[in-house]
Amino acid sequence: MKKLATLFAVILIAINALAQSPEMMSYQCVIRNSGGVLVTNQSVGIRISILHSTATGTVVYQETYNPKPQTNANGLVSLEIGSGVVSVGTFSAIDWASGPYFLKTETDPAGGTNYTITGTTQLLSVPYAIYAKTAESVTGHYIGENYGGGIVFYVSDNGQHGLIVAPVTGGLMRWYAGTSTHTMALGNGIGAGKTNTALIIASQGYGDGNTYAARYCNEYSVTVGDVIYADWYLPSKFELTLMYRQKALLGIGNGAFYWSSNENSAFISEAFEIGFVNGGFDTPGKSETETVRPIRMF
Repeated sequence: MKKLATLFAVILIAINALAQSPEMMSYQCVIRNSGGVLVTNQSVGIRISILHSTATGTVVYQETYNPKPQTNANGLVSLEIGSGVVSVGTFSAIDWASGPYFLKTETDPAGGTNYTITGTTQLLSVPYAIYAKTAESVTGHYIGENYGGGIVFYVSDNGQHGLIVAPVTGGLMRWYAGTSTHTMALGNGIGAGKTNTALIIASQGYGDGNTYAARYCNEYSVTVGDVIYADWYLPSKFELTLMYRQKALLGIGNGAFYWSSNENSAFISEAFEIGFVNGGFDTPGKSETETVRPIRMF
């Protein structure tokens, strides 16, 4: 059975599809071998597949590359997906509106077709940007756009609605105001963080006087021109997961842990955080200090 290892690749830029042909999208990744060592200054074999519906779904498009892609001194390789040697489907015929779609990357660090390193990630901003490019008119917002006092990281309704993350983090702070209580901040989903934030503040109030995650987000504001954006809140677990999926685009590093607005219903002294190393959740004590990043809806 072929070894399935973690693909040591990071999507550095999702796409700037509004500035290029809708039949291609730019992709960059850092290649490491199965031992974690950078593969530098050499040709590598890469096969790209686009899967429909799930990470193991139907392959609607697949291509390889000739000549082989070349890594640089930092192990970085750049591709134009849609420009390779096609083995399945037609890139321009993909119906991005019927997603979700997943990008599967298979790599042979030796430059052949023995693809020993495999990784799959969901495509979010890329298909939307291409879909917007091919539409008769682009009327909505898109992931990665600077808008509404921050950066768009999730869109719905063809870009008419979505979520915006603050452009900077709020630093390290506690989840609570000094006292562990059942705040009932248990909602999880888009918009749930706003309700959770209000519940936390109603329960914790001023507390010991030190700022805390929900209070910080509630009091955060950004002024753009003559418009003040002041409706920020502490994201729910689901909203943080959406943010994690766009961490490369948002420039969020791997080492941070971010508070969610969800407390642990089983333990009054704990709340949920997400690690931006792998997107996993943990439940540290509310007295611990973790990073905070406010979000808002549009």
